[in-house]
Amino acid sequence: MDDSLRKYLSILWHWAWLIGLAVVLAGGAAYMTDRLTPPVYSASTKLLVNEAPKLADAASILINDARLGQTYSDMMVQRPVLDRVIDTLGLNLSAGQLAGAVRVEIVRDTQLLRLTVESEDPAQAAAIANTIPAVFRQLNADMQAQRYADAKASLTEQLAVAADQITAKQDAIDLVARSVAPQKEADLLRLQSDLAQLRQVYDRLSASYENIRLAESQSASNIVISEPATVPTAPVRPQTSRDTMMGAALGLLLALGMVFLIEYLDNTIRSPEQVVTGLNLPVIGLIMQAAGARDRGDRALQSTAGTELIALQEPRSPITEAYRALRTNIQIAGVDQPIRTLLVTSPSPNEGKSTVAANLAIVMAQAGREVILLDADLRRPRIAKLFDQHDAVGLAATLLDDTRQWQKVLMPTKMDHLRTAPGGEPPPNPSELLGTKRMQEFVGFLKEHSDTIVIDSPPLLPVTDALVLAPQVDGVIVVVEYGSTQLRPAQQAVTQLKQAGARVLGVVLNKVPSSRRGYGYGYNYYRHYYADYSGDGRGSGHGTDTPGGARQPRSVMSGSLMAKMRTRRADDVKLRQ
Repeated sequence: MDDSLRKYLSILWHWAWLIGLAVVLAGGAAYMTDRLTPPVYSASTKLLVNEAPKLADAASILINDARLGQTYSDMMVQRPVLDRVIDTLGLNLSAGQLAGAVRVEIVRDTQLLRLTVESEDPAQAAAIANTIPAVFRQLNADMQAQRYADAKASLTEQLAVAADQITAKQDAIDLVARSVAPQKEADLLRLQSDLAQLRQVYDRLSASYENIRLAESQSASNIVISEPATVPTAPVRPQTSRDTMMGAALGLLLALGMVFLIEYLDNTIRSPEQVVTGLNLPVIGLIMQAAGARDRGDRALQSTAGTELIALQEPRSPITEAYRALRTNIQIAGVDQPIRTLLVTSPSPNEGKSTVAANLAIVMAQAGREVILLDADLRRPRIAKLFDQHDAVGLAATLLDDTRQWQKVLMPTKMDHLRTAPGGEPPPNPSELLGTKRMQEFVGFLKEHSDTIVIDSPPLLPVTDALVLAPQVDGVIVVVEYGSTQLRPAQQAVTQLKQAGARVLGVVLNKVPSSRRGYGYGYNYYRHYYADYSGDGRGSGHGTDTPGGARQPRSVMSGSLMAKMRTRRADDVKLRQ
C-alpha cells in the first residue's frame, strides 16, 4: 500500500470517533428538523399561451412568444391578480404571503407556462393553482377591452346620429311623396340623394365599428389551462430520508475537513517521518501507549497491571518487545563506537523519559549485561520511586560527600544484573553539581562496576543539566511524546545537543496510540512472533541470540553485526577483569 494512502487511512482511523459523531449529529439534526417541520404540498398547472395572430416572420414570432410568456409569468404574481384570487377563495393570506407561495416558470422551447403553488393544505394549493389563471384571463380580457372602449363609444355615437338622420330623411321623403306641390319630383330626387349619402355614411361607420371589434378580438392574447392542477397526495418537503442522508453527508464532509485541517495545523510530532524530516535523526524506538493509560506526566506509560516497569512485570508484552528493539538498535549503533554511558533526555517535561530509561535498563539487564541506572534528574528524581527505593542515599548527597564512599549509592533491584543510583534529595544547584569533576569521577567509578550506564537526565529546554552531561557520555537518545511534543521545541533541543558536541543516536517516539499501529514495528507482529518468549531473556521461538541470551528477530541484526557485538562483549569482559 502506498505510504501516503496508509497515512491518510491512519488519520481517518484515528479520528473515526469524531467523524462518526459528526455524521450521527448532523443526520439526527436533519431528521429531527424534518419531523418538527409541517409538511408542504405542491400543486402545478400547465398553461398554454394563445398569442394574437400577427403577420410576421418566424424569427419575430419566436421572439414575441418568449417575451409574451415572460410578461405573463410576471403579471400572474402581481398584486391585482393575487388580491382577486384571495377575495375569490376567501384566503386568510396577504398578497405578499401568497406571492411567496407561487412560482411561474416558462417551459423551454414551448408556449407553455408551469404555475406551481405550495401550501400546507393540499386542497388549497390545487384551488389556488387553478384560480390564478382564470382570474388573470379575466383581468387580461378587461385590460384589452379598455384599449378599444373609446373608439367603439365614438363610433356608436356617430352611428346613432347617422341613424337619426336617415330616419328624418325618410320621413321627409314620405311627406313630399304625399304632397301635390308642383316641384314634388325635384324635391323627391334631392331628398333621396341625401338619404343615399346618409346611408353610405352609416355603412362606413358600421364597417369601421366591425373592424374595431375584429381588431379587438384578434389582438387579445390569452392563456388556456392545458393541464389543471390536482390535489397532491404526498408532500414535497420535508423528505425525511433524503434530508437525513444529506445531513449525514454534510456532517461527514465537515468532519473530514475539520480532521484534515487539524492535522495540517497540528505541529506536534505524530509520525516517524516527521522526526526524520524535521529533526534529521533516525527513529530508533517506537513505544506504544498501553491500553487504558492516561496522561499523568512521566507516569503516562502504564501497563495493564498498573506499573510503569512493564519490561519487568510483562516481559512478553508487545511494549516490552519494543524496548528490546530499542536496545538492539542502540547495540547496533555502538558496534564501531562502544556505548557504555547512555543519556536519556527529552525536550520538555512529562514526555516519559524516566519510564523509557528504566525499561531500557531492564531489557539491557535481561540481555546479561551489568547495568546501572543513574538518576541524574536532580530536580525531579523518579528512579527511586519507580523501584521503590525510598531509603536510598542519593546521587546529590554522594557527590557532596568527601569520603568518596560511592559504593553506598548503588542500590540492588529485583532484576538480576541491574542496580540503580537514585538521585536523592534535590540540591540547590543541580547544573553546577553535575558539571563538577567529582561527577566525572563518579561516572568513571560506575564504569568500573558495570557494562552499561543508563542516565536519566532532566529535560533539555527548561534547564541545562542534560547539556552539561551530554558531551561526557557515549550516546544520547531523545524521547518525544506522540501528539504532545511540538516539532519546533524538539528541533531546538536537538540543536542544543549538537552544539554541545553530544553524540545523538536517535529519537524514541513514545506513547504512540494503538490506533496508529501503522507506524514503526507493528505490535501485532510482536505478539505473534514472541508467542513463546519466556521473558527471562531466553526463549524457544524464532530469532537470534543477542549477548546475554535475549532473542531478537532475524530481520533486526545480520550475522556480521552479531559477530562484531560478540567480539566487543568479550573485550569488555577482559577489561573488567
